[in-house]
Amino acid sequence: MNPFTILSQALGSILHFIYNFIAFGNYGLAIILFTVVVKMLLLPLTIKQTQSASKMQEIQPKIKEIQKRYKNDKEKLNKEMMRVYQENKVNPAGGCLPLLIQMPIIFSLFQVIRHPLQHLMKLGSDSINTLSEYVSSVIGEPLQSHNREIDIINYFNEHIEELKQFSEIINPEKLINFNFLGLNLGLNPTIDSTKLFGEESVVYLPLLLIPILGVITTYISSKMMTPKTADAGKGGTSSSMANSMLYVGPALTLLFSFQLPAGVGLYWIASYIFQIFQQLYINKFIKKKKEEPDNK
Repeated sequence: MNPFTILSQALGSILHFIYNFIAFGNYGLAIILFTVVVKMLLLPLTIKQTQSASKMQEIQPKIKEIQKRYKNDKEKLNKEMMRVYQENKVNPAGGCLPLLIQMPIIFSLFQVIRHPLQHLMKLGSDSINTLSEYVSSVIGEPLQSHNREIDIINYFNEHIEELKQFSEIINPEKLINFNFLGLNLGLNPTIDSTKLFGEESVVYLPLLLIPILGVITTYISSKMMTPKTADAGKGGTSSSMANSMLYVGPALTLLFSFQLPAGVGLYWIASYIFQIFQQLYINKFIKKKKEEPDNK
């Protein structure tokens, strides 16, 4: 069993517990609470990453001065830079390590949310395959593997009577309901005008809130987490790169919001809202505490 599978199973158990015992079977609320729990577990790593990035930002003027002074002497350049890092107790890779640790967790989270039958309802692969084969035979085409479990739930929510023949696999009364605050979190948001303004408009128009809120929260979070550069407002390279990165996250969120079920989008929104308040906490208590001795 590979590490990603083990991690997904562990996170899936957390979501299963939240869904059944804290969110009382409310899928949307379970995802939000699940996001908060995971973010709280990752908070120490996030604080460490922020502190490391802050230290690197503080010594940037010294680094730039060394790079300018020894640009033609690579050996001396590397030696002086290591001296600055050691004197300021800065690890140049310190900001990357926490992020690298978080990446497997983030990928595993997506797997958990996209496989609700496996993680929330604890069905085995044989049972899921049986349900998948039935739905595929009825609709006349195979289900896409990446959204298969969500598509199965969507189908049986619309044809609940048909699920009774599989009562030995799953109790129809326990089937996940994707509806949350008027949104069907099992469907993908779309810009298809026939769905937005046709008979299904009541379903698909509200789903546009997911990509809209996703983009807004991503931008605000990115803005708050982007360190101020020394050449900010002067059109410098660092400033230009920082400004460009501000739009990469929102653009990717917008793109993937239309490719994935709204439940994943809700996870992103909850995650970025948490990051916004998390950054406010870090700015007020972590960074402020660090700066106080220097001001005395």
